[in-house]
Amino acid sequence: MKLNIEIDEKHTEPSITIKTNEWTEELEEIVAIIKGKKRRRIFGVENEQTVLLEPAEIDFVYAENRKTFARIGKRNVEVRMKLYEVEEMLAPHGFMRFSKSVIGNLNQIERFELSFNGNLCVYFRSGNKEYISRKYVASIKNRLAMGGQSDDD
Repeated sequence: MKLNIEIDEKHTEPSITIKTNEWTEELEEIVAIIKGKKRRRIFGVENEQTVLLEPAEIDFVYAENRKTFARIGKRNVEVRMKLYEVEEMLAPHGFMRFSKSVIGNLNQIERFELSFNGNLCVYFRSGNKEYISRKYVASIKNRLAMGGQSDDD
């Protein structure tokens, strides 16, 4: 990606122009960041108390029995949002869809193992593991090939 920044007193306010041949996930993330949709933390509920969760500490977020949970190390913290809402909020932090019910933090991945059925088993730095469905393997590989890291690191 080519980036040009022009600093000149004739400009009264910042203006951004993106020129491309196609819309990509990378552009979607850039637009979300520019528009200020990137929240720093999300709220969770643990032991009947509201806790603040740092996106960088979350390994993955999953839906189970009509509830959404964030996995942080060995902790499961309920997040009272729909999975797609959490996905939108965490996309600028390096999260991507792993399966229909899981989004994962690409920045916390330590290694992969290929399963016999075509799924990838992902191992996180914390020791947790989760599976990436075949449907999402290619997009995650592409994202990781482009760097995969969020701008927070």
